[in-house]
Amino acid sequence: MWGRQREASMMYKRTSSRDRSSTFDVEETTGNAVIDRVTKLFERSLSLVLVFLLALVQNGTEVENTNPSWKLSFPHVLVATLSSFLFGYHLGVVNEPLESISLDLGFNGNTLAEGLVVSMCLGGAFIGSTLSGWIADGVGRRRAFQLCALPMIIGASISATTRNLIGMLLGRFVVGTGMGLGPTVAALYVTEVSPPFVRGTYGAFIQIATCLGLMGSLLIGIPVKEIAGWWRICFWVSIVPAAILCLAMVFCAESPHWLYKKGRTAEAEAEFEKLLGGSHVKSSLAELSKLDRGDDGDIVKFEELLYGRHFRVVFIGSTLFALQQLSGINAIFYFSSSVFKSAGLSSGLANVFVGIANLLGSVVAMVLMDKLGRKALLQWSFFSMAVSMAIQVAASSSYIPGSASLYLSVGGMLMFVLTFALGAGPVPSLLLPEIFPSRIRAKAMAVCMSVHWVINFFVGLLFLRLLEQLGPQLLYSIFGTFCLMAVAFVKRNVVETKGKSLQEIEIALLPQE
Repeated sequence: MWGRQREASMMYKRTSSRDRSSTFDVEETTGNAVIDRVTKLFERSLSLVLVFLLALVQNGTEVENTNPSWKLSFPHVLVATLSSFLFGYHLGVVNEPLESISLDLGFNGNTLAEGLVVSMCLGGAFIGSTLSGWIADGVGRRRAFQLCALPMIIGASISATTRNLIGMLLGRFVVGTGMGLGPTVAALYVTEVSPPFVRGTYGAFIQIATCLGLMGSLLIGIPVKEIAGWWRICFWVSIVPAAILCLAMVFCAESPHWLYKKGRTAEAEAEFEKLLGGSHVKSSLAELSKLDRGDDGDIVKFEELLYGRHFRVVFIGSTLFALQQLSGINAIFYFSSSVFKSAGLSSGLANVFVGIANLLGSVVAMVLMDKLGRKALLQWSFFSMAVSMAIQVAASSSYIPGSASLYLSVGGMLMFVLTFALGAGPVPSLLLPEIFPSRIRAKAMAVCMSVHWVINFFVGLLFLRLLEQLGPQLLYSIFGTFCLMAVAFVKRNVVETKGKSLQEIEIALLPQE
């Protein structure tokens, strides 16, 4: 869900305050220029999003005659993506202000404490993601969104008002539980309320919203070195979109799939009418009835996800998320600031350029998702990432002159981020709710997201040690190998879901017995 911007934030902040302070004077002298450039780049990125949204509108008018109007479901999807915006914002909210936070709270120079401030949300996220499927199935998708927003409001308030390190860590942990719950619920909801012909496009909104959240946190954090206590404002600001999400969900449609699974057919019919229009209600209910095996009300046991006929789809989902993390995205994000700094650019601009590449790739993926399909995007994305890693290996070679090596490093890094955002980032969180049967969808997503967080944790934990022992060339080669393995895995195991209803996909993957 998902992606993957989380790694950007986590790795950005692994540098110690001493590393940041060494470049403070340089960044201060160019502060105004950096702010101007950041603002202009952010404005251009938003204009690109608007252009592609206009193209979506024009494309939608061409197919409205045969498909449900996308305009009915769009507002509901837009509200749901606020959770993804918050996810990205909280990943990046401590990026710029970390040095000021450490000074004000009395742990300046303590790299362990700084690392805990950054990564404490990972612990909360693991708990939130582990429970997300059971919460989404138990209280419904809408209330799950509200439960996702509440810890983000409470945790941000704790962090904004704390006077010590313990309070900051507690706030970050509480926020993390909402961050873990959000991606699973967003992927489920967007998949279940979207018309098939724009489901891929809507799924890409999740990635775009996450990118905008990251970039928004970067912009909000710019004045932190000039205004004392500004980092507290950075946390307070996040409460606004969280409150909007919590309140706006009252007016959004509940997932008809969840309602039907609970036996609330009349309510499911009413929500289908709200999302698709009255002329498509009967056909949509007929599709759902094809899969009514009479066991949807049963409790899904954890063992069912690991054995028997459900094992294959859960294995595919877990492996996709594992390969996503093993592709090396952490390494690229970790080195982004240092590579740009070598080129004479500030770390702030490094973050922005990486963010622009991420956002641009996500917007292009939005346009291509329902045209080329999920499988093609995944294959080309992982293959291009492998090529990018080969460029990084070449750049770290002693046979390449210094200036050429620098250009290769910057180019390879931006190419990697761009191609990651084209497929490997957004597709898994969209594809998995599509291929999971309705009965296990929420809980299977929770299992796969938990695998995602565990692999991410260990990659982040072991990366620096492996870099020190193996060197960049060998480590980049290993990452490139994982990318090629992902290409082969996708080709062999992933099915194309473009333009198909969820019921058609389920029947194809899990025939009636």
